[in-house]
Formats: sequence, C-alpha cells, structure tokens
Amino acid sequence: MNNLPGVYTLDIQQGNMISQEQIDQLRPQMSKRQVLYIMGSSMLVDVFHQKRWDYIYSEQLGGKERTQKRISLFFVNDKLTSVQGDLRPSTMPVKRESNESTVDIPERAFEKTLWEKLTGFFSSDEPKIVKIEEDLATQSTME
Repeated sequence: MNNLPGVYTLDIQQGNMISQEQIDQLRPQMSKRQVLYIMGSSMLVDVFHQKRWDYIYSEQLGGKERTQKRISLFFVNDKLTSVQGDLRPSTMPVKRESNESTVDIPERAFEKTLWEKLTGFFSSDEPKIVKIEEDLATQSTME
C-alpha cells in the first residue's frame, strides 16, 4: 500500500519532542523548574510516581517505519538525580552558539501629531501660570 502512485502519506509525530541538545543541557542536581524549562512538561504523568518524569516521542515519516525515543528523569528532593532511556547526556560542557544579533536603530524625527498641531494653535510657548502671575503683578502696580 505504501508504493501506490498518487497516494499521500502523512508525517505523524506524537509526544514530547526530544533532542540530544536538550538532553545535553541536563545536569545532576538541577531543580524541577530548570528541567521543566529545558524539556517542557512530560506527557505521561503518574500520580503514584511523582519523582519520575517520562518523556516519549514517536514519529513516522512518510509511511515508513515508526521510530520512538524514550527518556525517564528521576528526582530526589526535587533535584535531578538520574536519566534513563534512549538518549544519554554528554559529559562535555555544552557550548550553545547564539544566533541573535544586535541592530542599532537610528533615531527618527517624527512630525507632530494632529492633536499636537491643533493644541499648538491655542497655546503659546510660555506656560499659563507665568502669564497669570505677570498679570497679577501688573494689576497690583496699577492700583
């Protein structure tokens, strides 16, 4: 059935995506929050084994054989103690290259908005408080 012409087969992916890069970032004594940040939440939650997180990922590309990766993380006192499964963390330190770049954006001179233009007709450059004080000073000298 896989070799019929004109028949499209879907790529099927299920579970948590697990990569070697993620596993390489795991270190002993990491907190559950740190592991959650790296791995994401596990799809399998066992109420009776709160100290064990299981991640399973399976994929079947184009109707070919299904491949599956499994990994279990074990915690003691909310700290990562061991990793079991198809992928193993490397002993070498992880060097992640950043693909981010910094861009300097020049400042732009913006035109006045319509509101600023309209209010500019009704107000002068001098503050209103100063004008009132000057008017009071001139009135007191005239009296």
